[in-house]
Amino acid sequence: MLAVQLVVNPSAPDTKLSPSTVRALFNMRLLQWPDGTPVRVYVLPDDDTLHRQFCKRYLGVFPHQLRYSWNRRVYSGIGQSPHQVENVEEMRRRIADTPGAIGYLPEDLIDDSVRAIEME
Repeated sequence: MLAVQLVVNPSAPDTKLSPSTVRALFNMRLLQWPDGTPVRVYVLPDDDTLHRQFCKRYLGVFPHQLRYSWNRRVYSGIGQSPHQVENVEEMRRRIADTPGAIGYLPEDLIDDSVRAIEME
């Protein structure tokens, strides 16, 4: 199994993220970077192996719990859900092309088009 790595668009702030900040980003509660750039969150489908690995490692939840959180925010009118992509190649391309983007990739697919980001 490949290791999953948090990645951002190269223009995103060069900082380490706390676990609570990562959870806030992927729960769609933190919508801007510190410089005011809108955050664009990208995720894979709920049944994707890498998505399940990401949810457990970085968020401490199962994919269905994360989906429930997004749905609750969307249906109550207070939030939105992230942008879902079909595969890791699309994930890398969308993050590379979108200022403020964040997502995750297998370590072996990280190249100069995206920047790996560490957690505190």
